[in-house]
Amino acid sequence: MALNDTSLDLMLDALRAVAVWVSAHDGDPGTTGVNEHVISTAPYGREAITWTASSGGALDSSNTPVMTINDGDTVDYVGLWSAETAGTFYGSDGVTPEGPYGTDGTYTVTDFDITIT
Repeated sequence: MALNDTSLDLMLDALRAVAVWVSAHDGDPGTTGVNEHVISTAPYGREAITWTASSGGALDSSNTPVMTINDGDTVDYVGLWSAETAGTFYGSDGVTPEGPYGTDGTYTVTDFDITIT
């Protein structure tokens, strides 16, 4: 069965409502969110992400989250979560590797797109 854009947008808007935190990972997060950069004090490593309403089976981020990255770490993936700490992991996307950082620094998610085909 092929789904039309109305159906795809409905699914993506449901994800948009719950996948509201983005994380940085130095290795493949798999299906559980492993290899996440975690910082023991606020901001904990995850940052809030916001989305535009889906359209045509596509969802696009509407802000640019900036995550704190520790000295020596590398960013290879970004992931989506339901909460700032713990929470439900929804998936990830590989990014152009950045690092290792020579000092504590930041990683900015400039654009996060999700498309269902």
